[in-house]
Amino acid sequence: MIKHSVLMLAISSIFLSACNDSAAVTAAPETTKVKNLILMIGDGMGPQQVGLLEEYAQRAPLSIYNDKGNKTALSIFADAGNMGLSLNAPYGSNGSLVVDSACSATQLATGVAAGSEMIGLDNQGNIVETILERAKAQGKATGLVSDTRITHATPAAFAAHQPHRSFEAKIAEQLIESGNVDVMLSGGARVFLPADIKTNQASREQMAALGVPDSVYKKSKRKDQRNLLLEAKNQHGYNLAFDKDQLAAAEGTKLLGLFANSGMADGIAYTACTQDNSCTQPSLRDMTMKALDILSKDEDGFFLMIEGGQIDWAGHVNDAGWMLHELIKFDEAVAAVYDWVKDRNDTLVIITADHETGSFGFSYSRNNLPASQHLTGNGMQGKEYQPNFNFGELSQLDKLYAQSGTFYAMMDQVNADWNFNNTTGQQWADAINTYSAFKVTPAQAAQIGLREENEYHVDGHKYLSAKEFPKVNDFKEFYVYGDEIHANLIGRALGASQNIVWGTGTHTAAPVPVYAFGPKNITQQFSTMQHHVELSQKMADALL
Repeated sequence: MIKHSVLMLAISSIFLSACNDSAAVTAAPETTKVKNLILMIGDGMGPQQVGLLEEYAQRAPLSIYNDKGNKTALSIFADAGNMGLSLNAPYGSNGSLVVDSACSATQLATGVAAGSEMIGLDNQGNIVETILERAKAQGKATGLVSDTRITHATPAAFAAHQPHRSFEAKIAEQLIESGNVDVMLSGGARVFLPADIKTNQASREQMAALGVPDSVYKKSKRKDQRNLLLEAKNQHGYNLAFDKDQLAAAEGTKLLGLFANSGMADGIAYTACTQDNSCTQPSLRDMTMKALDILSKDEDGFFLMIEGGQIDWAGHVNDAGWMLHELIKFDEAVAAVYDWVKDRNDTLVIITADHETGSFGFSYSRNNLPASQHLTGNGMQGKEYQPNFNFGELSQLDKLYAQSGTFYAMMDQVNADWNFNNTTGQQWADAINTYSAFKVTPAQAAQIGLREENEYHVDGHKYLSAKEFPKVNDFKEFYVYGDEIHANLIGRALGASQNIVWGTGTHTAAPVPVYAFGPKNITQQFSTMQHHVELSQKMADALL
């Protein structure tokens, strides 16, 4: 009996060993590479901005997400993938505390430390090959999508190399001449057009013959007579598109779509045209879907960067209503990417931000204190419920969404030429109350139009050359953009009733969220605190 048991144990041991050996031989190897990489950048989208979107989606009484299970596409990616945080300041011991979009995007594109306001250069000014350029060199298709300008800092940093982000005319030349970018969809036609486009009838007739709307070729920012649109078509093989219908109909593997003279329509305007079915520009979602359709035809795979760039623009002027619409617009594009990628195992999706803009946040205050309430809970002991402060009602979220124009629209109503000398509180209150569900009195708005001597005047400086500046009473050093500061002052006037505070008109150094979706053994490495330089290196290791 004992011998039989020993024999059976030995036989069992052999079978178990064989099974283990078999498992070791047949187990699928871990995925270390992906065929495709989709990088989505919410420009200016720090944790606070994500919080605004999620609060609106989940808890606004009239949320447009009510029929979507109150789930944003960002939260769907969070549930399905991994999340982390990323620092973003200029990297290394010689870096700075706070980043601009050009430096941050360059660090994301190259995986090396970059200098402020540089495009595609390291912090010593050397040209560095970007992840897009490396992908192209390996035979992959490449694309850039943005709702700002294709030559703006973020898209430019992936495919151009310039000592300063303001050299957009040169950036445009590099984008079309390099042959590195197959699909480019955005605004910014003004640096592709000859300098005399406003007056040269022959050039205007050429644009009309291409099907370009007047609004796209209304002015040029070039100093020469080059027409880069014609060069892109005739010399570099790009198909062209200039409106929503042309984009939908476009074919081929190379596409340049420019849908605005400068930046594309803002999020509030996009919401309005969507509601009455009058949109002529494609949405960020439309451009994303078209880019995916074209690039995915390349059997070698692709790299695609998609930017929701106007989250940042709204943050710079402290416009929370506009910012909410931009976050929703970006989330629509995120949803399109999720629908495309959810059943695939050959694609890595990274969603992040270049930095946070505005130091935005909801806050409780001493304004409009809540009335006492009678609660029936057995712990109240006959006492009225009376909080000491106003913690903000959820209906504030619906009122933010109800804003019908940006702060720029309000400024245009006060004076279309932005000459705000001698403007009155009544003018500012009328303009704000036209567009905002939060109302102000003339007395509350009286400070918005005030101006003072610019103690930081610098001759020839793009923003600081004016002798007069809008009057900011505190932290004035952090409000830098000339007459646009009147918009920040609108944000100040509305802040108390919105339960919103802003800390700056520029950027902060807040770590930004990172969403990673794809093969788990790849995405797990992003679930940590990292820096954008490291984030770039991880993406490159997975794709290249």
